[in-house]
This record gives sequence, C-alpha cells and structure tokens, in this order.
Amino acid sequence: MADKSGLEGNIEIPLIEPTSQSLKQRMMSMSLSNATVREWFSKTREGVKPWGEFLNTSKFRLPKTVAPVPKRVMKNIESYQGNYLFVFMGLVIFCVLTSPMLLVALAACLGACYIISLKNATQKLAILGREVTVAQQYACVGVLSFPLFWLAGAGSAVFWVIGASFFVIMLHATLHVTAEEAEAFDIDMDEVSIAT
Repeated sequence: MADKSGLEGNIEIPLIEPTSQSLKQRMMSMSLSNATVREWFSKTREGVKPWGEFLNTSKFRLPKTVAPVPKRVMKNIESYQGNYLFVFMGLVIFCVLTSPMLLVALAACLGACYIISLKNATQKLAILGREVTVAQQYACVGVLSFPLFWLAGAGSAVFWVIGASFFVIMLHATLHVTAEEAEAFDIDMDEVSIAT
C-alpha cells in the first residue's frame, strides 16, 4: 500500500443553494466593478504610444505585396490598441457633437437617469403601493427614450462610427510600417540595361 505521509486535509466545498432568484434578479445583480473598469482603462492608457510616433508620415508605406498585410495589421493593432481606442472615442464625440438632435436625446436620457438617482437617494418610488426598483426605473427611461433616439438617427450614427472607425484604423494599420519591417532592410535591384 502507498505511504499516507503526504498531504492530508479536509476539502470544504461550500453548499450551493439552488438558484431561487429569477433570471431578471440574477441579471440585475451582475455588475462590472469600478475597480475592473479603472484597471482596464489605466492599462489601456499606459499602452498609448506617443502620438508623434503614431502619426509619423515617414513610416507610412504601401506594402510591396499583399502577403505581409495581415501580419502588419495584427502587429499594428497590438502595438497601437490604445491609440485606436482614442481614435474611436474621438469619432464618437465628433458624431454626437455634429448631430444636435442626438445631443438633445442623450442629454434628456442622461438627465432622466440623474433625476432618478437623486430621487431614490432620499426616498423610494412607490406606485399603487408597490415599490419600483431603481433598475425598473432605468429600464423605463430606456424604453421611453428609444423613440427619441430613433427620431434622432442614433442607429445611423452608430453604424457611421463603426464604419468610419474600421476604415481609419485599417488604413493606418495597413500603411504604418512595423518596427520589425523598419529594421529589416530591403535591397532594391535597379534594372541594368546593357548598351550594345
């Protein structure tokens, strides 16, 4: 028999109660912690390359063949991920600021959410003797603001931002020479014509 002088101990497995919560309650309980968001944002911000390097036009070259394009795009997306995020956010801000109706719709929706948070800090809202949760109030604001966003053209704005971001990011990632390509040197052979 094997020697039992190794590790010993009791494993305590916590009892998991059957989920008595409804799907709605479980979805409402899931939230992204502020610490995670702050950590991701600071990590992305630290990864931002200098804008002079990002926009250096001397490093923009067409690839000689199509073969190195996927590798170049992947390297540039890895390298300039933070910069691309700021390009995307800049396009979102540009789109919102140049669409007054969308700006009004966003202000109305955010204003309603702010009022809900202020009112619920002092007392809970009750309709017909039944308490309405904050999540239900926010859902109501979302449902009521949907027609306003539709009239403001939010759908076209979203697709414009996605399309413009994809175009700008792919253009930069395709044309910007990676550090590995810049270090490697290509010897271009010129044609030599022999005079007879």
